[in-house]
Amino acid sequence: MTAQQFMELLFGKLPEFFKSEAELRDLWCAPATRADLLHRLADKGFGAEQLGEMQRIIDAENSDLFDVLAYVAYALPAVSRAARAASAKTAISARFTVKQQAFIDFVLAQYVQVGVEELAPDKLTPLLKLKYHNAIADAVADLGRPDQISQVFAGFQQYLYRTQSVA
Repeated sequence: MTAQQFMELLFGKLPEFFKSEAELRDLWCAPATRADLLHRLADKGFGAEQLGEMQRIIDAENSDLFDVLAYVAYALPAVSRAARAASAKTAISARFTVKQQAFIDFVLAQYVQVGVEELAPDKLTPLLKLKYHNAIADAVADLGRPDQISQVFAGFQQYLYRTQSVA
């Protein structure tokens, strides 16, 4: 299958998964619904490997998989992960404590370097261990109870995918 055929097939199937750009953003900004969307896409033959190939084809390797879907579905330009993270920092700084921001900045650096998979719920503990040098007690002291840490980790992600002017 050619890249063009794959894109046309994906374009034809995307309305099964989301009906609008706003719905795509809503699904993508929460780790649980993003994971569910990616799982459902994979079940229909649009897994990480195929989306990664599409990412390369549209010259969006430094962008998020969100941008691949938004490009195919709505012809939106791809935004680099670095620009997306930088754009979100103002909103993040207004809503999170200094210590939470330090952790979020660390997570965003991982996201920029590696990709959206760093924002998955199963990455929270490894990221905490990496940031706090295996001292989870230090993470709890800085960020709060485990449920609060999870809320911070999931909560900041909505600011990455808001409609905004990013370069």
